[in-house]
Amino acid sequence: TVAWARHIAPGLLDGLACVVPSDALVGTHPSPGPSGSPVPSPSPPRAATRMEVPPMSFSRRHLLGASAVAASATLVSKAALAALPEPVIQDKADTMPPLVPNTGRPYNPVVTLNGWTCPWRMNNGVKEFHLVAEPVVREMAPGFKAHLWGYNGQSPGPTIEVVEGDRVRLFVTNRLPEVTSIHWHGQRLPNGMDGVSGLTQPPIEPGKTFVYEFVARRPGTFMYHPHADEMVQMAMGMMGFFIIHPKRPERQIDRDFCIFPHMFFIRPGTKTPDPSVMLDFNLFTFNGKAFPGTDALVCRLGDRTRIRLANISMTSHPIHLHGHQMWVTETDGGQIPRSAWWPETTINVMPGTTRAFEFVADNPGDWALHCHKTHHTMNAMGHDIPNMIGV
Repeated sequence: TVAWARHIAPGLLDGLACVVPSDALVGTHPSPGPSGSPVPSPSPPRAATRMEVPPMSFSRRHLLGASAVAASATLVSKAALAALPEPVIQDKADTMPPLVPNTGRPYNPVVTLNGWTCPWRMNNGVKEFHLVAEPVVREMAPGFKAHLWGYNGQSPGPTIEVVEGDRVRLFVTNRLPEVTSIHWHGQRLPNGMDGVSGLTQPPIEPGKTFVYEFVARRPGTFMYHPHADEMVQMAMGMMGFFIIHPKRPERQIDRDFCIFPHMFFIRPGTKTPDPSVMLDFNLFTFNGKAFPGTDALVCRLGDRTRIRLANISMTSHPIHLHGHQMWVTETDGGQIPRSAWWPETTINVMPGTTRAFEFVADNPGDWALHCHKTHHTMNAMGHDIPNMIGV
């Protein structure tokens, strides 16, 4: 059943997008030609004052002491706030065009399903981002708005894109009603930048800003999430992708998509997830959206396509793609050598992991992409109801 159809701006997803009942959809169509508006470019960088972060080295003996010094050195003073890059807040849950870099090294940008990429500025060779942890309202499906926590106006937060070898500086401002921090999941970085509250840094207090700085050492699909009150904050929707593009890509990817499969428990008649629930969730989402709220993933016929997946939920998600054979090319441990790729039609994404698979969009049609746990597929995740089939 086709719900609706529309044209997508050129350079993003040229073609006809037809939504069918599934968690998300991959459509493969011959391109109808240019349409829509041009892809917007990020705002130009502004002049800024560099904030120096002292170099850090750690030993087991001095771990806690060094972490405290590193953390205190990276707390942003009021006088320094004027030098921060202005945070960009997104008020729409649409799939935004890829953010083509106009500063720094070039790369082929990703598209985040019902999401966007965080703008940055270059400051003396350092790529600077500003994340704001805050309460957000996310329309998960038409007419259903949930009160979540996220970053820069949305949950998941904006995708961060850098290039292997980039030096990155990330300002994190806390507008939550409790302390927080950010862990850069899968990154190899100095211990004081790892973002674990109470171990490598003091937590970020409400109203305060903390700055992380490190070199993006290896390419791959990574994520960021809190490491403070983890049970609550991740259950409330605090997560985001961190993509490190290789300096020298070995192959061309035409379409590159990012998706968080995730679950929430929102009691009927309420709007806020219940973080005390451990396993009996009642709402499955792709990037905080449930059908028919999910956008389509549209490819030209013959496009080499990559889909990146990340899971911080409490259970695994076997993600199944109809109509195509995929090759598993990446885990959160890094890119897999071509000789070790393996073919699948379903890829299981365990909690706390990322996976990426690639395929050639060579079979025209509207194809479903969904979690193969049937209650997740249908979002029929209610509990304590009678068996309506019979006795």
